[in-house]
Amino acid sequence: KDVQKEREPHVYLSKEEVKEKIQSYNSSVTDKLKMTLNANGIYTGFIKVQMELCRPITVQSSQSQGRCAPSNMETAFYLPDGCVNTLHISSINTVREVIEALLKKFFVADNPAKFALYKRCHKEDQVYTCKLSDREHPLYLRLVAGPKTEMLSFVLREHETGEVMWEAFSIPELQNFLRILDKEENDQLQILKNRYTAYRGKLEEALRGVLKPG
Repeated sequence: KDVQKEREPHVYLSKEEVKEKIQSYNSSVTDKLKMTLNANGIYTGFIKVQMELCRPITVQSSQSQGRCAPSNMETAFYLPDGCVNTLHISSINTVREVIEALLKKFFVADNPAKFALYKRCHKEDQVYTCKLSDREHPLYLRLVAGPKTEMLSFVLREHETGEVMWEAFSIPELQNFLRILDKEENDQLQILKNRYTAYRGKLEEALRGVLKPG
């Protein structure tokens, strides 16, 4: 069940309270992705983000990284649904910074403003997916919820704008989308042709059996 954008109330914990929560968190971790408390009170740790993207993403090749102008070394493709990525972040990193870091890690050239981070949690035997504010702190949410992803997980999606804002995409991105659509159309046409060719072959084989003398 998807719910509207939610601002998670941030409870400001004392350094001792944070230390106790981190100790409790680390004692429950099963994948070695523990949190570390620094002397300045900032803590670091890991979050896992599941990618649920409906539209293709544009990825820079190693040759085009660092260039400002659009390059023909950029390619667009659909990311496999359910792909999960792990990020090492700090307690002061915001949702917007997490999105930017996630896209940068995988050389995604798309504008970070096209994406939103959601939290998925269990309440009263139901699963809720809620859009987070850009200023939320994902690692704080992870610490409070504990390490179990069944209790809280993060999901990256495109912004839900009702209609696709095509003007937000660059010309190379739109051209890549068209190429992908052309390929998908040709693939589907070939599948249909193969299906009808096989069906026609079976019909012709059946006719030959019926018309065979004797």
